[in-house]
Amino acid sequence: MGVLLKQIFGLIKLLNSETGQNQIAAGIAAGFILGMTPAFSLQTVLVIILVLLFRVQLGAVLISSFFFAFMAYILDPLFHSVGQNILQTNSLQPIFTSMYNMPILPFTRFNNTIVMGSAAVTIALFPVIFIISRILIFKYQDKVLKRFKDSKFWKFVKATSFYKWYQKYDELYG
Repeated sequence: MGVLLKQIFGLIKLLNSETGQNQIAAGIAAGFILGMTPAFSLQTVLVIILVLLFRVQLGAVLISSFFFAFMAYILDPLFHSVGQNILQTNSLQPIFTSMYNMPILPFTRFNNTIVMGSAAVTIALFPVIFIISRILIFKYQDKVLKRFKDSKFWKFVKATSFYKWYQKYDELYG
C-alpha cells in the first residue's frame, strides 16, 4: 500500500511540475495496454519490462491500468469479435500454426480471441492514447495549474510555516 501511495504522490508531483509530460503520457499509454489486455500473459511481462527499462512514470502506469481494467470488462465482446476475425483469417492460419509450434509464443495466449483482440486494439490505439494524454497533461499544466498557483488560497498556503517545512523536507529527502 505504501508503494502505491508513493507512486500516486509522485504522479501528482510530476503532474504539477513543469517537466515530465512524456513520462506521464507514456505511463498512461502503458497502463492502457496493461489494463486492457488479460493479466498473466507474456505481453504483460513484456510491457512491465519496457516500463522498467525506459523513463516511464510508474504511478501513471498503476493508476491508468487500474482504471482501464474496469473498462476492459465492458469491451470484452468487442475484443472477442476483433480477435475472432483475426484468428479466422484464412491467410494468417499458416503463421498462427507455426507460431503455436514455437517454444515461447504459445505463452502469449495469442490463440485466445479476447487476448488477440485486446492486443490488436491496444497496439493500434497506443499512439492515440499517448498523444491524447500528452495534450490533456499540457492543458492541465497550462490552464488549471497556473490558475491554481495564482489563487489567493495557494499564496496563503505557501506563506505558512508548514509549507516551508515541507519544502525543506522535500529538498533533503526528495
